[in-house]
Amino acid sequence: MNKQKFDGIWPVVPTSFKENGAVDYAGVRNILDCMIAQGVDGGCILANYSEQFLISDEERFEITKKSLEHVKGRMPLIVTISHFATKIAVERAKFAKEQGAIAVMLMPPYHGALLKGSEQQTFEQVHAVGEVGLPIMLQDAPLSGVELSVDFLIKMAKEIEMVKMFKIESVNAAEKLRDLITRGGENVEGPFDGEEGITLLADLDAGAVGSMTSALIPDLIRPVILNHKVGDRDMAERTYHDILPIINFENRQCGFRATKYAMKKGGVIGSDFSRHPVSPLNPRVGETLLNLLRPKKPVILEWGK
Repeated sequence: MNKQKFDGIWPVVPTSFKENGAVDYAGVRNILDCMIAQGVDGGCILANYSEQFLISDEERFEITKKSLEHVKGRMPLIVTISHFATKIAVERAKFAKEQGAIAVMLMPPYHGALLKGSEQQTFEQVHAVGEVGLPIMLQDAPLSGVELSVDFLIKMAKEIEMVKMFKIESVNAAEKLRDLITRGGENVEGPFDGEEGITLLADLDAGAVGSMTSALIPDLIRPVILNHKVGDRDMAERTYHDILPIINFENRQCGFRATKYAMKKGGVIGSDFSRHPVSPLNPRVGETLLNLLRPKKPVILEWGK
């Protein structure tokens, strides 16, 4: 049985592309090394903030293999395996396990705005993935358009052994986390916050033990989690409020483009390119982001210099 403790900060690992659109595997390795220097507790590859919807199946397997090879023994990695087809989700989970992933992350099956799995179909997919034998983080995010009720999440936690963690990003996340933790009890091992930490303090108050943010400022966010964990909520609140303008700006103005923009400026990667139809970050927006970051001296702006 896997004894990994899932708490702390586990940011999404961005995907580096060259200016010609090819995956920059050297850049991916630099990103992972930068994240280790940021002091993260783990990371997650091929998530939405990794631009997984712009990556081919072949590239997914290469990113999985090369990333896990590179960080072996230095940083645990969760691999996102979401797919509408249960067979493909299971195949991805098996490959992740073979390559040394510590866990997988999974959204409910959906495709576009209207094609969604029922509760029973979702349960069946998660159960099939669980048979692979890796811990599962269920991602409850608005992107899927699928409503995952607390009752249903608890049912999966109780009846599917490998369902261990829950990344709650829905509306009223703190309320949902509190209800899930209170009613789910020991079946809810790793309740996590998401959405770049935009509601982190409220989610920690509700009982979250970790957060899956972006890789922009995990070195600045982690102290919030640690201070809250040891009972120093006042320090956690002060620290959080000090960095909240950055979190808010990233969440509302930049999205996943923020991390790569800052990583390029910090010498971590050579390009912040995103594949079409994603537009590049407006340079004026990017400079505002940098102006918020510079006084805090985050690792992301210093690592490559």
